[in-house]
Amino acid sequence: MPTLLQRLGRVAPYFRPSRPGIVIAMMAAAISAATEPMIPALLKPLLDKGFAGAAAFSLWMVPLAIVGLYIVRGAASFVAQYGLSWAANGAVLNLREAMFGRLLDASPQLFSTHTASGLTNTVVYEVQQGAGQLVSALLTLVRDSLTVVALFGYLLWLNWHLTLFVVVMAPAVAGVMRLVSRRLQKLAVLGQNATDELAYVVEENVLAWRIVRLHGAGRAQMPRFREQGRRLGRLVMKSAAAGAIVSPITQLLAALALSAVIALALWQARSGDSASVGDFVAFVTAMLMLTSPMKHLADVAAPLTRGLAALERGIELVENVAPETGGSHAPEGRSRGELALQQVSLRYRADQAPALDDVNLKLAAGETVALVGPSGAGKSSLVHLLPRFVDPTSGVVTLDGVPLQDWRIDVLRRQFALVSQDVVLFNDTLAANVALGDTMDEARVQAALRDANLHDFVERLPQGIQTVIGHNGNQLSGGQRQRVAIARAIYKNAPILILDEATSALDSESERAVQQALERLMVGRTTLVIAHRLSTIEHADRVVAMEQGRVVEKGTHAELLARGGLYARLHAMQFRNA
Repeated sequence: MPTLLQRLGRVAPYFRPSRPGIVIAMMAAAISAATEPMIPALLKPLLDKGFAGAAAFSLWMVPLAIVGLYIVRGAASFVAQYGLSWAANGAVLNLREAMFGRLLDASPQLFSTHTASGLTNTVVYEVQQGAGQLVSALLTLVRDSLTVVALFGYLLWLNWHLTLFVVVMAPAVAGVMRLVSRRLQKLAVLGQNATDELAYVVEENVLAWRIVRLHGAGRAQMPRFREQGRRLGRLVMKSAAAGAIVSPITQLLAALALSAVIALALWQARSGDSASVGDFVAFVTAMLMLTSPMKHLADVAAPLTRGLAALERGIELVENVAPETGGSHAPEGRSRGELALQQVSLRYRADQAPALDDVNLKLAAGETVALVGPSGAGKSSLVHLLPRFVDPTSGVVTLDGVPLQDWRIDVLRRQFALVSQDVVLFNDTLAANVALGDTMDEARVQAALRDANLHDFVERLPQGIQTVIGHNGNQLSGGQRQRVAIARAIYKNAPILILDEATSALDSESERAVQQALERLMVGRTTLVIAHRLSTIEHADRVVAMEQGRVVEKGTHAELLARGGLYARLHAMQFRNA
């Protein structure tokens, strides 16, 4: 298990740009700590001279000194708190940007092993809370450590014999903190995992609220939420118990030390080696003042551990999640669009049947190829190989004769435009959603929307193409959302088109217009079409029928009908049902 210093060292680079704030905060904390021994120090002259009526003692000396002391102390505490908060905010911004950057270039495997709610929780909430807890704990650690040092120094100056009895507390408190810190670190990690699982239940029910309401599934979902909530609650209480046990032990040790000091002071008084009343009161006051910072130091283990665990989780996302890799092949301009799959197999998991099994397929430049087959045949898996959303387990996929792994990843993806069944829109303007990732050209946007049969709809919008369309386009109908995705593909003007049920959400009238636009767009471009409605692919250059991850038939629409195989059966079944 890494030490505390090693863990802090891992976090430190993100605080490096905020180093001035940390230095100023440390200096202010040192000033604040230095004022602590002055409080018992003022009691000594007050008791020895002030109440004794000494002529040289000014009536206002101690009161004015106390006011000035607390002014300095308060100002120093403010600067220390503000400086560290400023440093923490800077570190959060740095870490968040690094985490979000990694989400944008992470290997696609990340999104199959982590839930959206878990990643969101880590990037947005855990880092913020972790930095706040860490800064608060570090401020306590620095300020109260310096306070303890200052008070111990004053105690040694007053009476080193009595101070020896106080020193025995330190190793015992350190041992307690070490044991509790290990326990808290383990519970912090378990608590973060439980929080992710609880958030995932909430995320599922928020996204699927219509289905939950329609099927009356709320009663079934509540036990899931309750079980995860109670599991998280148990971990929170275990963490609270581990943190709470420190204070009673620390106070007991302090009480033992105080009792020993009083007994020794009384023994010294009876032995004739007695100090003044002011000395004794100043010593006891300083010693009692040690209790509070030592209690804070004992309690700091819990927030320090939780804060570090939260930040480390974000750092692990940056450091341990592999970014996407690609080659150096980056030709200028557009590719020809020649695609080939050579003995390609794909398994998502070793214990599952292959999603693709020894697939061989070639697409000539400008050719339109339709993929058909029952659900689970491997059509979408094949399509996901092309822009490298997933890599094959074996075999080679090439574009213009160059293996996809040799292409620079951003250049490779510029060659593809995808219209999927699952349309993703951003809470931005209609124009920004169409020109996504490309230079904005309003004339091109208007043309793309017109070709996607959305011109009349745009004319009715209050701000035209600059209208914000809401979260995932919730202000649009299903058909309109699908056509915005088609307009996005038209705008990108890539040499290769992938159409995955591109007209599935359109009504009959809109489908005809959009199909005509897509047919015009396909001219001169390599197009791969996944379609369940076989009437939409009758004019494809070739039809590829797939079943259980394998290519079972290839040919034109007429050839496959005449062959009487899988395609003919699917075609007959569909038109018989129609």
